[in-house]
Amino acid sequence: MDIIFLGGLEIKTIIGIYDWERETKQSVVLDIEMGFDIGKAAETDDIQYALDYKKVSKRIIGFVEESQFFLVEKLAVEIVKIIQNEFQVPWVKLTLNKKGAISGASDVGIMIERGDRKQ
Repeated sequence: MDIIFLGGLEIKTIIGIYDWERETKQSVVLDIEMGFDIGKAAETDDIQYALDYKKVSKRIIGFVEESQFFLVEKLAVEIVKIIQNEFQVPWVKLTLNKKGAISGASDVGIMIERGDRKQ
């Protein structure tokens, strides 16, 4: 399986369980790997057979900016559902980094993987 990736996609959103987090947008940083067969796109040099990563990123940015989840777990799962369902991606690995969430740690977050990487 081929992998298309988006790295360091930083988006501001409402995320967290504390009162101040419900009022102030915070940055989350996404690293996304998407399993996708690029064979037909490479053979034809035609975008209609490719996974349009610009469309994926615009959809994810819009979704995350408008979301207001309490937990990063919920946000991560919903992002992956969009990628798999709307863009027909059989395998996704997502790292969601909520920078600065823990004092003394530069990075904190969640990494999830959904689907079959071998397709």
